[in-house]
Amino acid sequence: MKKLYFICAILLSGFAFSQEIIKEADIITEQIAEFPDGGATKFRQLIADNFREKKVQGQGKEFCELAFVIELDGSLSNIKANGTNDSFNKEAIRAISKIKTKWIPAKINGELVRYRFRIPLNLDLN
Repeated sequence: MKKLYFICAILLSGFAFSQEIIKEADIITEQIAEFPDGGATKFRQLIADNFREKKVQGQGKEFCELAFVIELDGSLSNIKANGTNDSFNKEAIRAISKIKTKWIPAKINGELVRYRFRIPLNLDLN
C-alpha cells in the first residue's frame, strides 16, 4: 500500500510542477471575421435576395447548412452545403457564390487568419 501511495505522489508531483506560467504577451486577442455594412444579418439578406425558390424541388420544410472559409483577403472559398435536398443545396451554393462583397478577415494577435463560418438556412416549400 505504501508503494501505491509513493507512486501516486510521484505522478501527482510531476503534474503540479509542470504547470506553465502565462505571460502577458501570451494572451490571445481575437477578432472574428465580419461582413461589412450590416454584419451577418446583411449577409443573410443578400443570400435571400439571390436565392431562387422555384429552382428547389420538393415539398415541406427543408434545411441546409452552408459552410465556407473566409480567406485572408476576405473572399470566400470551400463553399459547401449540407442538407437532405440536393436542389436546395445547389441553389444555396449558387446564391452565396453570387455575393462579391469581401468580408473583413479575422485576426488573432494582430495577424490575419482564415476563418470558418457556418450559416443554417430553412425553407418552407408549402
